[in-house]
Order: sequence, then C-alpha cells, then structure tokens
Amino acid sequence: MSKTLLYGATKIDETNSAYAPIESLAEFQWKNRVFILFADRDNSRAARQENQLLANRSALDERDLVVLKVSGAGVRPLFGAADDLDGEVIRRDLEAPEVGEFAAFLLGKDGTVKLKVSEPITDGELFAIIDSMPMRAAESLKPDKLS
Repeated sequence: MSKTLLYGATKIDETNSAYAPIESLAEFQWKNRVFILFADRDNSRAARQENQLLANRSALDERDLVVLKVSGAGVRPLFGAADDLDGEVIRRDLEAPEVGEFAAFLLGKDGTVKLKVSEPITDGELFAIIDSMPMRAAESLKPDKLS
C-alpha cells in the first residue's frame, strides 16, 4: 500500500504547493478536516473505504470531519455538508490520479494535504493520524460546551 504522510514536517516551505491550502475546498478551511475519496472504476476499494469510515459516525463528528466522494466530475458528501463542488477542479488541485483510479486524501483544518493514500486506510489509522495533529490535541483540551 502506498501512503504519503505529509504531516509532521519540521520546517514548512510555504512556497511548496504541497503545503498550500487547496483552493477548491476553501469553504472548509479552519472549520473542518476533509477526507476526499476518489472512486475506482469498479468502486470496490472506494466502497470498502466508505463503509470503513461511515461505521463510526460519532468519531467523524468528534473530529470535525467531512467525507466527500469524487466519481468522475461529480462530488457527493458522504458525511457532513458540502455544496457546489466540482470534482474535476478538486482532482486537479490535489493532483489526484486519473478518473477510475482509487485515491484518498486528508486535508487538515488549515486546508493543506496531510495524507495521501492509494489503498483504503482503516478508520483507526486515520483517526490516529488526526489525533496526533497539534490542532486536534488543542481541541481535545478544550472543556466540553455546557448545555
């Protein structure tokens, strides 16, 4: 399995496009983490990834995660709200593989790519990556909102 973890760099060169916020998904910046799933031709890996993530909706909600599925030019929110997104633009901005190839990306709340995988990732692996992020650690220190 091919995984590229971009999180954890000790020095960030902001001129490097790998660390630039993804413009086509700017509506989520500073509000949500975004997991983008690109469907493969037969949709088997995408379906496996989708089922893996949606089995634990409370954990997705707790981590402010929006899950999007891109098939061709279409974008469908699987978890969370999203409107008027263009799959072709997202694919171009993320330098994702061609239509029909599986890939998944995790964007942090800062809008930058934190993880790129070419095979499905378990929810445990994904949540561990998110939970190790400094912003997530700071969120977990905040006292719960009182009703």
